[in-house]
Amino acid sequence: MPTNPTIPQATSILRAGGLVAMPTETVYGLAADATNPQAIARIFSAKGRPTDHPLIVHLATLAQLKDWANDIPTSAYKLAAAFWPGPLTMILKKQPSVLPAITGGQETVGIRIPSHPVAQALLQAFGGGLAAPSANRFTHLSPTTAAAVKEELGDKVDLILDGGDCEIGLESTIIDLSSAPAVILRPGMISQAEIETILGCPVITRRQDVPSEVRVPGMHHLHYAPTTPVRIVRTEELTANLAMAKLPIAVLSYSKITVASEAMHHVCLANNAKQYAHDLYHVLRKLDHLECLEIIIEAVPNAPEWEAVRDRLSKATRR
Repeated sequence: MPTNPTIPQATSILRAGGLVAMPTETVYGLAADATNPQAIARIFSAKGRPTDHPLIVHLATLAQLKDWANDIPTSAYKLAAAFWPGPLTMILKKQPSVLPAITGGQETVGIRIPSHPVAQALLQAFGGGLAAPSANRFTHLSPTTAAAVKEELGDKVDLILDGGDCEIGLESTIIDLSSAPAVILRPGMISQAEIETILGCPVITRRQDVPSEVRVPGMHHLHYAPTTPVRIVRTEELTANLAMAKLPIAVLSYSKITVASEAMHHVCLANNAKQYAHDLYHVLRKLDHLECLEIIIEAVPNAPEWEAVRDRLSKATRR
C-alpha cells in the first residue's frame, strides 16, 4: 500500500463529517462517512442530487460486508472472489442499521470494494464504510481526474485526493442480488458474460427503458451528460450529417473522417471498447469547453463489449 501523506488528513476530515474526493479505478467519488447523517446530507447538497437517489457504500475488505448487508446469497461471495476489489457494485438486502439516506428509503444497499490504491489506503485508514457517488454535479459527466473534480465541485469538497487518471473511466457494473434471478441494472466494464461464467447460470440485463423496482445510481433519464447538446449518428450517416450541421460543432468518432472546417472540432478515439471507455468522459469534458452548438458522436458498435459505453452515450442524449 503506497504511503500518501494526505491520507491522515483525509481521514480526519471524514471523521469530522467532511467530504473528501477520492480516486477509484472507475471514476472519482465524493466520499463521506456512511454512518453520519449530516455528512450524507452534505453529499446530496454538494451534488444537487435528489434525496431519493441511493448511494453506494465503499468498503476496504469483504470482512466488512456483513456490517452493511443481510441475508447475503452465495452468489455474492462468488462474485466477490472473482471481481473484488474492482468495478462491481452489488445490490443486497441491507442491515437495519444502514441509514435510509444511503438507500433512498429502500430495503437494499449498494456495496463495492474499489481497487485503486489511494481509495484502499483511505478506506483502510478510516476503518468503516464510505458513501461515495461520483464527484460531480447531478447528471453531469463523472470526473476521471482531480482537476475535473475541482471544476465540478470547487470548494464544496473539503479535500481532493489526487490519484491520477482513473484506470477504467466508466462507473461500475451494478448487479441486483437482493432477489432471484440476478439482474444487471447498470452495465459496466465487467460484462454479463463474465458474471454468468462465475455464477454458472444466466443473468438478466435490465433494458434501460424498462423501470426497475430497485433504484440505483445512473438510472435518471439524463445522466453522464455534458452541457452541450449531444447527438448520436450512425457511421453510414456521419458524413452527411456533418455536411448539414450548423457550425461550430464538436465531433467524436472512432472512424477516420475528413474535417472540412476549422469550426469542426474533431477527436478520434480508439476502435476498442476498453480504451474508448477510458477516454470518453475526459474527451467529452474537453469538447464541452469549446462551447459548440452540439457534439455529434459516431454510434459505437452494437457488440457486447461496448454495452457500457452505449449506455452512457444514450443517457447523455436524453434531454
